[in-house]
Amino acid sequence: MVPTPVLYAAIPVSLAVALGLIRRWRSRNWAKCVSNTCLRGKTFLITGANSGIGLETARALVRRKARVIFACRDLAKAKQVVATMREEENAGELIPMQLDLGSFESIEKFVEVVKAGFNRIDVLINNAGVVVPLDKDEKTKEGFEIHLGVNHLGHFYLTNLLVDLLKKASPSRVVVVTSTLHENAKLNFNDLNLREEIAAAKKGKKERHNPGYCNSKLMNVYFTRALALKLKDSGVDVNACCPGFCYTNIFRNFRWYHYVMLAPIAIMFMRSAKQGSETIVYAASDYSIEGQTGKFYRDCAECTSKYPFTKEEEEKVWQVSEEMIKARRPL
Repeated sequence: MVPTPVLYAAIPVSLAVALGLIRRWRSRNWAKCVSNTCLRGKTFLITGANSGIGLETARALVRRKARVIFACRDLAKAKQVVATMREEENAGELIPMQLDLGSFESIEKFVEVVKAGFNRIDVLINNAGVVVPLDKDEKTKEGFEIHLGVNHLGHFYLTNLLVDLLKKASPSRVVVVTSTLHENAKLNFNDLNLREEIAAAKKGKKERHNPGYCNSKLMNVYFTRALALKLKDSGVDVNACCPGFCYTNIFRNFRWYHYVMLAPIAIMFMRSAKQGSETIVYAASDYSIEGQTGKFYRDCAECTSKYPFTKEEEEKVWQVSEEMIKARRPL
């Protein structure tokens, strides 16, 4: 007869093995970018490339011998990451640069430096993003709600300022990293800065999904669709992609008990940053999709969104975005 203490000790071990096998089985369904084409001579600009999915995307492109610009808010961290990667990867060219997407002034200065140093950009990857609890009421330098300002307006402005360099590199690409959580969004053009939702959050109202994040991801998709149409026949492909539900430092605002609650979900459903980067690398470098634009990708394949897109809403997102950037303040 097996002693009782031994049985008790075997239970957690067996559970851990079972969960590990289940996760391994699930991960087999997560696609990988199989294209390994040499990217020597091509310049990739990635926002938020010093950590998480952006870092793994940069690493994959560097291994393919690309030149990668690490456009990051924290330049010191970017330099540290670049130094480490140079020791690990004997390929590519790594360039750390400072960019704060929460400041129009920073975006403009960054673009000036880029245009002074590069005559073309082959691929722009709009990857950086934030998730902040609404009750924190964080804003950008110009006073925009943080998700609207960083996740959408910052990339909207940056991309439009770099369009001429992308055209010079034709055929070139813009990859907008979004999320299927855009399907939960609801845009109120009279209150894109979510003043009502923030006030409610401060009073303790809880939302299943962060409205600011979901709305910004929907605006990302609308931006992709509109820009693809505007750049049609220019040689610049514009596509959006969802990396999947990934465990990265985007959850840095979570409290300790959130991680405890999230652990079972993480084991079963959450991808690593490397696994999440696969679709981004695919959208940015796979030659089989060259010439395709205005698409939405997930798991290295075209994906159909459940959101009821309308042309009217698409045009309104573009118009209001331009107006807010021109005014440099919330409308």
